[in-house]
Amino acid sequence: MAAAQSANAETPAKPKLCLIVDDSRMIRKVARRIVESLGYTAAEAENGEEALAKCKSAMPTLILVDWEMPVMSGIDFVTALRGESSGVRPKIVFCTTKADTRDIHRGIESGADDYVIKPFDEKSLLAKLQRIGAA
Repeated sequence: MAAAQSANAETPAKPKLCLIVDDSRMIRKVARRIVESLGYTAAEAENGEEALAKCKSAMPTLILVDWEMPVMSGIDFVTALRGESSGVRPKIVFCTTKADTRDIHRGIESGADDYVIKPFDEKSLLAKLQRIGAA
């Protein structure tokens, strides 16, 4: 029995994957630094269509997504992802300049767990991630 306990103790925890979806390379870089400091492995996508394909191959634990992107917007991506019946439900946070109350409600109604306004810093993103249990 001690050998079985030892084997379990040595089994590494499954890495937490964060998908950062934004057409801005700079935003992806800033977000990557923040989530990697929280122990996530980061992956990136430049638009919602690319993000949806990545989610189908490996569903992330957390998704940070911009609203306004070419090819497929963040709102369309979140709606499509939440419409899938994979059984896995990642935490989703919109990171966007759309600060109107109606936009925030629309983002949450589409299936996002929270919403942070750009430009964001480490402290504000961390607070949102803690609030939804992703930090």
